[in-house]
Amino acid sequence: MKHRIVVAVTGASGSIYARQLLQKLQAAAEQIDTVAVVMTENAKTVWETELGNQDYAQQPFRFYTQQDFHAPFASGSGQFKTMIICPCSMGTLGRIATGVSNDLITRAADVVLKERRKLICVVRETPYNLVHLRNMVTVTEAGGIICPATPSFYSQPATLEAVAATVTDRVLDLAGIELDTYRWGNS
Repeated sequence: MKHRIVVAVTGASGSIYARQLLQKLQAAAEQIDTVAVVMTENAKTVWETELGNQDYAQQPFRFYTQQDFHAPFASGSGQFKTMIICPCSMGTLGRIATGVSNDLITRAADVVLKERRKLICVVRETPYNLVHLRNMVTVTEAGGIICPATPSFYSQPATLEAVAATVTDRVLDLAGIELDTYRWGNS
């Protein structure tokens, strides 16, 4: 069965992760039925600041506005099995943790959790305060996965893209996408 995935991009720093995630989802097209994208206005500004372009507008996926509650993944009947929020701002995480569904991202996350599907929040903040940590616990207890954008260095990444890939490849693993990536213990 092919994957139906929602990708939400919020205004947290880490646009490199969002760009790379979208690129890798495009490269895994044979495993995917649909990728739907919701991007906040702040996410667009951060992307332009961090990456120096508006390439998000060139992605081959269907984009939805934050207020489009007619999007198919705004309802459990839409059958989207996975939602990835990358990067996930602490404000977005807090709204999800408290059940505030005031836009399409938080509504879709609420749907994924209530339907017992897979929600992956790629949180991007440092340091965490106690409110952040409690919100992470709440979302985890509700069935979500907190995957901090914390790169690993086992693979000895030599470029910024390779460092970012240690995060995005992990996220894709969590989403059930098969990919050729570094595996601990494999030479």
